[in-house]
Amino acid sequence: MRYPITTQPGDRNYASAAKGTALPVSCTAGDSLDEAIANAPEAITLWLEDHVERIGAPPMPSPIDELRKDRRFRGWIWAVVDVDLSKLADRTERINITMSKRLLRRVDAHARKMGETRSGLLARGAMELMAVAQTTDRAPKRPARRRR
Repeated sequence: MRYPITTQPGDRNYASAAKGTALPVSCTAGDSLDEAIANAPEAITLWLEDHVERIGAPPMPSPIDELRKDRRFRGWIWAVVDVDLSKLADRTERINITMSKRLLRRVDAHARKMGETRSGLLARGAMELMAVAQTTDRAPKRPARRRR
C-alpha cells in the first residue's frame, strides 16, 4: 500500500526527517532526504505492526491533495512510499480457495506484474479491502452474483 509522507531537509545541525501523515508517530530520519525517505517504509511498518495487533486492519492512506490543505504540513516536501502489508502477518497458514480459472489467470498475471506471489497479492488485497471497510465504517458493496 502506498502511504504519503512529509519530509523536511536537514542541515549541519539536524538530520533530514520523514513522517507518515496518516500514522501519528511513524517518524524517521537520515543524513539526507533520500535516506530519510528510504527509511520511512520500515518506520511505517513498525507502527502498523503495533496498530494491527491492537486495533485491527491498517488505516487507509489519505490523498495527498487532502493532506496538503493541513496547515501542519505547510512547507514540507511530499513523497509516497510503498509499504508491504503482507509483512504484518504473524504466521502463514495454508488455505484452499475456489475461483474461476479465468480469474485465477488474471490474479497470477497481476501478481507477476507486481513482482508478488499469488498468495501475497491475495493477502494484500484482503488487507486493503478490510482497511477500506474500517475507514468507511461499513462493508464495501459486493457485486451481484450471476445466476447460471
